[in-house]
Amino acid sequence: MTFVALVGEFDASFAPHAATNDAIRHSSAALGMRVDAEWISTERIDDALLSRADSIWVVPGSPYRNLDGALRAIRHAREHNVPCLGTCGGFQHMVIEFARHVLGFKDASHAEYDPYASELFVSRLECSLAGREMTLSFAPGSRVASIYGAESATEHYYCNFGVAREKVPLLQRGNLRITGSDPEGEARVIELPRHAFFIGTLFVPQARSTPERPHPLVSNFLTATQVHRRRATPRVGRR
Repeated sequence: MTFVALVGEFDASFAPHAATNDAIRHSSAALGMRVDAEWISTERIDDALLSRADSIWVVPGSPYRNLDGALRAIRHAREHNVPCLGTCGGFQHMVIEFARHVLGFKDASHAEYDPYASELFVSRLECSLAGREMTLSFAPGSRVASIYGAESATEHYYCNFGVAREKVPLLQRGNLRITGSDPEGEARVIELPRHAFFIGTLFVPQARSTPERPHPLVSNFLTATQVHRRRATPRVGRR
């Protein structure tokens, strides 16, 4: 059985969290996979947990209780080629982690935690996307375009924060690619090439998953999780 760590504080009343559980059920059933998806508070992130995870999904619901815990999980996935999906708040924290630990901006911050920080890589959106559906475009040849089998899609958002426009050129100095954008050209999808699976979406794909039509992004993430588990050297204590 594959072990997916859902990093974030579970709230049964928050629609994206229920949708996350449902989407995993939809995709795992379609794929014939047995998946143990466990919600892990950011306060509980440690090396033992990360060593057992076959993949990491950083879920919506920020601010997280422990910012460093969320970033630690993302960094582990990025550096150890562990499949990682970040949706909504997860996308935002993938940006912060990359800015801090790859680009060297040690003070890279998120406006939800510190709106007056000097290095805001994630800022409040001028127009909230919470509750909205929008069409976005994917970069030709990107992994996300391949997953969707198309270069555009309509997705649902729950967020009030996104990549600070002035920081986009800095992010593009590294190998993190912005592969999805809205009609105004704002960053909505990021991915790391040559990684087992490292994709962040500002939208919430799980919100559009159904038993009849599991979301392709979630299904691809679970497939990458299974591949990673099969390739990994057996580890003591893993499930």
